[in-house]
Amino acid sequence: MEPTGGLSVRCQCDLLGIHRSGVYYSPAKESEENLAIMRLLDERYLDKPTHGVLQMQDYLRDEGYRVNHKRVRRLLRLMGLEAIYPKRNLSQLGQAEYIHPYLLRNLKVADPNQVWEVDITYIPLEKGFMYLTAVIDVYSRYVVGWGLSNSLEAEASLSVLREAIARHGKPQIVNSDQGSQFTCKEWVGHLKEEGIRISMDGKGRALDNIYIERLWRTLKRDYVYLNPAKDGWELYQGVKGFFSFYNHEKHHQGIGRCIPVEVYKQQAA
Repeated sequence: MEPTGGLSVRCQCDLLGIHRSGVYYSPAKESEENLAIMRLLDERYLDKPTHGVLQMQDYLRDEGYRVNHKRVRRLLRLMGLEAIYPKRNLSQLGQAEYIHPYLLRNLKVADPNQVWEVDITYIPLEKGFMYLTAVIDVYSRYVVGWGLSNSLEAEASLSVLREAIARHGKPQIVNSDQGSQFTCKEWVGHLKEEGIRISMDGKGRALDNIYIERLWRTLKRDYVYLNPAKDGWELYQGVKGFFSFYNHEKHHQGIGRCIPVEVYKQQAA
């Protein structure tokens, strides 16, 4: 995308409702073998999120890939995946001041925009990969915002949150995991400026952010793995179509087999 008619790339992206990071997508600099391994790791993680490096290494060996544990660890970190199990150290050096307690335990979520959950996940392409951030309203399961990016930097997730707030108003609470995107000055500072309460999963707790984890499972099994995108633009169009179906057509058992947009709009009105 080039400047056209005097409009900057930023302005064009704003008009189209897409993120600049997606426009500037370039294929990931990983070998075809590593990309194939990452795809296998991602699928395995959906079913076995408690498996660590060594168990993943054993799984890859069974699939015909003899790789050492250092390579497995590097690829998992690149994908933003970490085995889920309780750990003693709840923060890393330099991040403790930005970590907040989990606020959703025993909380009755009775209204839209009461609690939003946010997360970022790895998405494989035919010749590379990207990262997808999404924000879901817990009460209605309505996806209030999403965006694609080339990195795990905080700004990409913060941009998605800003757009969601601009479109739907501010939630009372935003819950996330303790990833580096959310335990940083930019993320925490913005939520505090907006007067939004910050909630974070306990380190290694699989069920604290359960609704968006279920969203990832549905997205990947129903769309991503069945329709590997050739590039960032094709992925953007595909994810856009999936979330449109998810929000406006899909019936969810967790909300009485209703459609998310109906629950969200009816209660938010």
